Amino acid sequence: MNENIEYPQTSEDEIDLVELFREVWKGRKLIYVCCGIAVVLALVVGFSIPKEYTTTATLASESADGKSLGNLGALASMAGVNLGSNGGTDAVLPELYPDVVSSVPFMVGLFDVQVTSLDGDMQTDVYNYVFEELRSPWWSAVAAAPFKLLGWFMSLFRDEEPSGDGTRDPFHLNKDEMSVVRSLRDRISVSVDKKTSVVTISVTMQDPMISATLTDVVMRDLQDYVSEYRTNKARHDLEFTQSLFDEAQRNYYAAQQAYAGYMDSNQNIALRSARIEQERLQNEMSLSYNLYNQMAQQLQLAKAKVQESTPVYTVLQPAIVPLKASKPSKMMILVGFVFLAAAGAAAWILFGRKLLAGFREEK
Repeated sequence: MNENIEYPQTSEDEIDLVELFREVWKGRKLIYVCCGIAVVLALVVGFSIPKEYTTTATLASESADGKSLGNLGALASMAGVNLGSNGGTDAVLPELYPDVVSSVPFMVGLFDVQVTSLDGDMQTDVYNYVFEELRSPWWSAVAAAPFKLLGWFMSLFRDEEPSGDGTRDPFHLNKDEMSVVRSLRDRISVSVDKKTSVVTISVTMQDPMISATLTDVVMRDLQDYVSEYRTNKARHDLEFTQSLFDEAQRNYYAAQQAYAGYMDSNQNIALRSARIEQERLQNEMSLSYNLYNQMAQQLQLAKAKVQESTPVYTVLQPAIVPLKASKPSKMMILVGFVFLAAAGAAAWILFGRKLLAGFREEK
């Protein structure tokens, strides 16, 4: 009745595991040698990779839903102006901040930022620092040597590119400028928490002071960009209202001067035509004053609207110079090399030797 029960399978598996362990234990000297070589290689690799320092800053901005008119709406209603309750939807939402920062114009705007190293020995701009001062592991130079040689050889048969006037046009960048833009994109990251709308800015550089400086600059440039966008329409309205106010002021002053001059020259004249002209000038002065007074109110509202549209940011975590390097993690490199070496040596002991012996026999 118990013909389908196979108890020996478990004992065979246990015996196989024990045999595998014994076989690995016999070849432990090979594992030790491989691990020792892996430790040396891990140390070489770990100390060949330049240190990178990461600075992180967080900030939160007020929501721009167009419903926070507050006291401005009451002030406008007293002046007979309806600002409306639907101020429109903000096109630059916090979710788009990473795209704004990674855009070419934003990156090009960082080229001329002056930075100083922690020891003070190096003072340059971001473009020269990224293009000339960033160090790479030695194997990167070895791997890139054939391509540089090929590029130099091909350049002998190409016309030289015009040097330009020294200005950088985000619409037309050369090869070196595009390489700096790509490097900055890899080193500058912006993330947004969708629930809290908290913006996190991280910058990774090979100098802690430069990393903190550039983080602070990116944070301020992002705030300025969003503020300029949100107040763009309000500032244009303010300029238009200012021009109307100046025109109304000039007209009022001119009407006032005309009325005063006419009254000074016609004080003792009792003609009916003189009185009609006096009334006309007085009415024109009154109309000019009413328009001038109304435009003055509109100008104050326009100024208040610019202030109302300007977003307010709260810096939750400012940029601070990091004390420790964020990468490379020498311990992780060491553990990874040793693990791979031990696993490779054990696989060779268990399977590699047998496969090689079988291949030789067949051959």
